[in-house]
Amino acid sequence: MADRLTMQDPRSQYPKPPFPEQPQPRPGIAGKLEPRPDHGEESYVGSGKLVGRKALVTGGDSGIGRAAAIAYAREGADVAIAYLPSEEEDAREVIALIEAAGRKAVALPGDVSEESWSRQLVEDAVKGLGGLDILVINAGRQQFRENVSEVSSEDFDKTLKTNLYAMHWITQAAVPHLPVGASVITTASVQAYEPSDILLDYATTKAGIVAYTKALAKQLMEKGIRANVVAPGPFWTVLQASGGQPQEKVAHFGEHSRFGRPGQPVEIAPVYVLLASQEGSYITGEVYGVTGGAGIA
Repeated sequence: MADRLTMQDPRSQYPKPPFPEQPQPRPGIAGKLEPRPDHGEESYVGSGKLVGRKALVTGGDSGIGRAAAIAYAREGADVAIAYLPSEEEDAREVIALIEAAGRKAVALPGDVSEESWSRQLVEDAVKGLGGLDILVINAGRQQFRENVSEVSSEDFDKTLKTNLYAMHWITQAAVPHLPVGASVITTASVQAYEPSDILLDYATTKAGIVAYTKALAKQLMEKGIRANVVAPGPFWTVLQASGGQPQEKVAHFGEHSRFGRPGQPVEIAPVYVLLASQEGSYITGEVYGVTGGAGIA
């Protein structure tokens, strides 16, 4: 495990491709990835930035959501994670890590592409945590299709409901509970700015997340609530191996970044901490790109 606190060459800090081809059925299990991603299980060290806060993270079982959930707990927050029931294996690990940090953990299995559940999970989080002041909307669906003719209406509908509709439903349900000083963080992607030809529906939703969050930030500031976007580049998560990319691209994932490797989820967690904490008090309506040097336009 890389030592994140020691100054070193970031190009060689974490594994570089080629990686083995490793197809998994959607939505995949992070613990089966090779190499195993670093979500901060051993490497993230907190410093009390979120003591007493109450956070809901969708897609909190693996990938970037898992890294954010672990970081929030290490920073002193109680955390609820939403995830698909088929992701229970990963989710149990996160729940145990939150509790090991001495914080309250709330497990919320369900499918955010269903409106009734998207709204109910907010109510369950508020009840389980005793309130809500950090909302991270991160759960996403990504499935590559080589040609526009292969993107079925079912594909398009499921991606939009998971990535866009759920964001709207969850936000609507959460805003009445958010106090002054609360923070909303959404997860977009470099795909919003430089879309890949095989990710038509996914890239469309990520651009929508950027626009929605910027508009939302203008509304919520009237309530003293901030809203921001994080736009990752290539991060080593199970989203890729479970159909998000062709297997030949998984084997070389992140190779074309400035670092010659994909990012590890723990490397983006500090951005989610900043945007959630009072240290980010003058940040709203912004898009934070963490793209491995690709930038965002």
